Amino acid sequence: MRLSQMLFVTLREDPAEAEIPSHKLLLRAGYIRRIGSGIYAYLPLMWRVLKKVSQIVREEMDATGAQECLLPQLQPADLWRESGRWDTYTQAEGIMFAMTDRQQRELGLGPTHEEVITTIAKDMIRSYRQLPLHLYQIQTKFRDEIRPRFGLMRGREFIMKDGYSFHTNEESLKKTYQDMAQAYSNMLRRSGLQFRAVDADSGAIGGSGSQEFMVLAEAGEDEVLYTEDGQYAANVEKAVSMPADVEPSPFATFEKRETPGTETIDKLCKFLKCSPTQVVKNVLYQAVYDNGITVLVLVSIRGDQDVNQVKLLNELTKLAGNYQAKTVLFLTVPDAEAQRKWAAKSLPLGYMAPDLADDYIAGSKEVNSKFLRLVDRTAVDLTNFVTGSNESGYHVVGANWDKEFPLPATVVGVRTAKKGDRAVHNPEQTLQSARGIEVGHIFQLGTKYSQAMGATYTSEQGEEMPFVMGCYGVGVSRLAQSAVEQSYDKDGIIWPVAIAPYHAIISIPNISDSQQVEVAEKLYAELNQSGIETLLDDRDERAGVKFKDADLIGIPYRIVPGRSLKSGKVEVVERATHKSQEILIEEVNSTLKQWIEAAIN
Repeated sequence: MRLSQMLFVTLREDPAEAEIPSHKLLLRAGYIRRIGSGIYAYLPLMWRVLKKVSQIVREEMDATGAQECLLPQLQPADLWRESGRWDTYTQAEGIMFAMTDRQQRELGLGPTHEEVITTIAKDMIRSYRQLPLHLYQIQTKFRDEIRPRFGLMRGREFIMKDGYSFHTNEESLKKTYQDMAQAYSNMLRRSGLQFRAVDADSGAIGGSGSQEFMVLAEAGEDEVLYTEDGQYAANVEKAVSMPADVEPSPFATFEKRETPGTETIDKLCKFLKCSPTQVVKNVLYQAVYDNGITVLVLVSIRGDQDVNQVKLLNELTKLAGNYQAKTVLFLTVPDAEAQRKWAAKSLPLGYMAPDLADDYIAGSKEVNSKFLRLVDRTAVDLTNFVTGSNESGYHVVGANWDKEFPLPATVVGVRTAKKGDRAVHNPEQTLQSARGIEVGHIFQLGTKYSQAMGATYTSEQGEEMPFVMGCYGVGVSRLAQSAVEQSYDKDGIIWPVAIAPYHAIISIPNISDSQQVEVAEKLYAELNQSGIETLLDDRDERAGVKFKDADLIGIPYRIVPGRSLKSGKVEVVERATHKSQEILIEEVNSTLKQWIEAAIN
């Protein structure tokens, strides 16, 4: 492609809308164009990148025996009601674009396709002889993000590969799950990315085991905790660890003490000259279930620990049946406005005890009249601890469970693991932290969707059995931008060779020089003919402008037919290192071919 004929517009300044380097660079280099909030056009250079990423994904998926298909973007609400996820996606998470057609039928734009694929399996797979089966697609997905940001990282429209497998048993599922773990590692390795596979929370997709594939980058929205021995890695939402040891309590007897202005753990510990490991803090949450019932949740946890809301949400979802519900729609720390809707009297915030009385709740049809009391494992074995007194300005010291305070019946593990914690598998290993961009996620769904939607097959024994399912997703457009976030410099993008839009760019310093033009044209034809994808910058621009643009768009190799033509050579500059060398014109093709093959393999 000749740049003079290409839709090619670059910007010298960072666009005001862009926050992270990759977003700025993709806009500046003319790869994407913002059309609306979280909505981008993929321009010619970007589309070539996306096609290359998609091809790598296809090849790895096909190699496992998975079959490609294309599923509808418009999905009937009835399918999502069958699975029980319509309210979760339209209300709780609020990420589905929902609409009504002219016949007043409710529809959603697909953020994911579990319901559609399960319906297909239900209609078409009759016998165990047809299993296992693995279908995948590369498709545009839609999510109504509250705050679209970071370009293609968190957009409202994006390209994704999602696959779904159907099995007769867990053993068969686990084999495909392991195949996908390897295939995903291959995809990222072949794309030239540094990544880490980590244990993850399954979220609204559900199921048992799940694993995320994180591209390591400082701008990553996710925190990854891992050990140096390579034996453990997990998203912070899922990570577990051993908390610091408890320090001995200085309080031997129970008493109430005045502690003015100590609403925080730090202030309290300074005032009482004690360790936060000796404190039981009580955190109030408000959970709204899918049947409209609000439950006030009081979590007692050790003072030096924080509640992980994802882990807490999972625990509350397990308890949904106690409230005749299926799932949690919202989980929040109730602010003053929320409290006014259910509080019978003012709460002693910052001074609450584990036995905060139920009469603080003004009972109603919508609000459960009793606190749901949970205790984190870190607080269970504390003795002579410090905690609130249910009176503002006062705490109690020297308290014990089942003496001054009843131990909550439900013990949970909802603490947030953090950098520096000891690892569970080996206490000599401490957790390290890195930032990551999630580009892939694989799930063992089990029978969650097949049971809910009545999707069964006939077993070898003639029984009707629910499919055992797996789910596997890769963000194609997100992966492309994450490559930029991982690899750039002050001059622009540094694309990995495997997914760069072009392998090489020939920059003619002076288009008025007939020799430069002649050599450039010859190389341009020869390189493209031999499979080296090459751009020709034949614009009537200064050499400096062309070189800056070549660096900005990140093409791996720049060829310059300039002063070295006198000795029958051209200058070749490697984008990643800025290393320059002069190569004989007749050896350019073979040299580049060697470099490209080495970089891709």
